[in-house]
Amino acid sequence: MDLEVVMKELEALGKERTKKIYLSNGAHEPLFGVATGAMKPIFRKIKHNQPLAEQLYATGNYDAMYFAGVIADPKAMTEADFERWIDGAYFYMLSDYVVAVTLAETDIAQEVSDKWIASDIELKMSAGWSCYCWLLGNRPDSEFSEGNIADMLELVKNTIHDAPERTKYSMNNFIYTVGVSYLPLHDKAVEIAKEVGPVEVNRDSAKSKFLNASANIQKAVDKEQLGFKRKYVRC
Repeated sequence: MDLEVVMKELEALGKERTKKIYLSNGAHEPLFGVATGAMKPIFRKIKHNQPLAEQLYATGNYDAMYFAGVIADPKAMTEADFERWIDGAYFYMLSDYVVAVTLAETDIAQEVSDKWIASDIELKMSAGWSCYCWLLGNRPDSEFSEGNIADMLELVKNTIHDAPERTKYSMNNFIYTVGVSYLPLHDKAVEIAKEVGPVEVNRDSAKSKFLNASANIQKAVDKEQLGFKRKYVRC
């Protein structure tokens, strides 16, 4: 299947209601409004195809960019490719659920994420923290430096309340993910979550929202979910 055929198939799957939901979350035109589950039949026909993924991502069409992440071959992507993708990710559903997820299936994931976290650019930072969440929720604990993850928890504690709005979500999720999926630092994550307390987001809107990693970790403990690991990062 070539680019034109895939774009036509995606367009046919678009729903106005889904499009409105995406637009309300930060997407902008062009987009069709394709539910992610509806993309699976096309994926089964194509499997992984990096050249086609690059063409789809370059369209700037949200649905095409999302599907690019579905069919991407992360092992074929270089750091420069990921830099290009994150530069094109104009809102969090692309940065955190396409770019970060794809990066999480590579050997350079931690190295690239560390640079993005240190960048001071909102969606890059968000993608870096999110990538660590995908990694910690999938890979064995032994693949991570306990000292590095502990330092990252301290960084979150000291900076989350002043971080850019979207980055707060992924930093808060990082505390939660360490607390649930990285057992060596469960106790430290619980302690940091309590110290951080509720995190206010969306300050520019009429209603602020509060994130609470501490309460969410406790819910996971109550459900006996400690040590949870996903079998796959991408569905």
